Amino acid sequence: MRRMPQIAHVDVNCFYASAERAFDPSLEGRPLVVLSNNDGCAVTRSPEAKALGISTGEPWFKLAPRAKEWGLVARSSNYELYGDISARVMELLGRYSAWLEVYSIDEAFLGVKGGPDQLLGLGRRIKEAVLRHVGVPVCVGIAPTKTLAKLCNKWAKNNAAFAGVCLWESVPAPVREGLMGRLPVDEIWGVAGRLAKRLNAMGIFTVLDLAQADPVAIRDRFSVVLMRTVLELRGTPCIPMEEERVGRDQLIFSRSFATPVTTSAGLREVLGIYGQQASARLAKHGLQAKVLTAFAATSPFRSQEQAYPSVCVRLPMPTADPLLLTRAAHALLPKILDGLKYAKAGLMLTDLRPTGNQPPLEPFENRHEKRGIGPLLEDVSRRFGRGSIGLGYAGVKSGLDWTMKRDMRSPRYTTHWDELPLVKAA
Repeated sequence: MRRMPQIAHVDVNCFYASAERAFDPSLEGRPLVVLSNNDGCAVTRSPEAKALGISTGEPWFKLAPRAKEWGLVARSSNYELYGDISARVMELLGRYSAWLEVYSIDEAFLGVKGGPDQLLGLGRRIKEAVLRHVGVPVCVGIAPTKTLAKLCNKWAKNNAAFAGVCLWESVPAPVREGLMGRLPVDEIWGVAGRLAKRLNAMGIFTVLDLAQADPVAIRDRFSVVLMRTVLELRGTPCIPMEEERVGRDQLIFSRSFATPVTTSAGLREVLGIYGQQASARLAKHGLQAKVLTAFAATSPFRSQEQAYPSVCVRLPMPTADPLLLTRAAHALLPKILDGLKYAKAGLMLTDLRPTGNQPPLEPFENRHEKRGIGPLLEDVSRRFGRGSIGLGYAGVKSGLDWTMKRDMRSPRYTTHWDELPLVKAA
């Protein structure tokens, strides 16, 4: 493990909502929700929306009738914008540390050094720089371990006294214990609801209770992973910093349809597009798959005509070739019943291996993969847009009325030329 004197955890506040506000100042101070795929339910809520009692996962059709009364604004998920803003935030954070671990789209860990005053100053500079140069607010937590850094970030976000930056060392021990004693155990990183119930049965209800538990007893009763959490809460680094989070066990490419697909011909087109996109994602991460599972499903809310067909195909060799993946996915088609309203389909790739880890003998080489068909398709799509090229049914232009609905999407300000923001000088 590469040890750092301190670890800073930087997290963007209400990321999707903050990204929307960065380009639309009229949304400041107004309750705002960002919706999931097909404008289904609220996945991000601004503080004003939370104050209205709106919970994560609340369906939009329930919120819509009262939106005008509340002054509630809804936006469809704008993944292109969010991805670009995330990249800008991470690039900026990389200027403050030689050791940066991008943990998710809106948070990262940094290895930092210095005394208490230097670290607090660094945290404030990071906070101000991200707001000034990217336009989104962040909070910073700094501590000796990752778990404590995330805990400090939570305090910085929810306690105005910290002004968005919390350094573990600068908080007096009695105050730390008081804050930990008021925080439920399922608020700590790595402890979910089901695990929290098991801990509650042992009399562990708060983060402080967990920090004071016997690590060996926790390991024997639960796992070494939870024991590491206990040790991290005590200030012992157990979770290393990682330059890059790789080593995926599986890759899932699945979407719900805006309009149900009712024919096997329609599913053929869907699976062709998904096979091509899954190939691009494998190539991006330098991986190949040995097993492909294709599936489809009708809506679980329809009491009649439910169907959940699936098929598992073992590929002849580890591959990221879009042709082989598409052909394997099409093995699902004989199980598709025309007339049923399929609401979702997807591919799951498992038994992933690094590209070139097991090169086939020359007579068994896949000529398409050898010629780089997958990377070629991705390069064309990147230059000319999604849908500009496709293999077989994935290249058929038939309207694609099943694609994800985003009726309330804001412009993709930073990734599409025809949607760039316009600035007018008075």
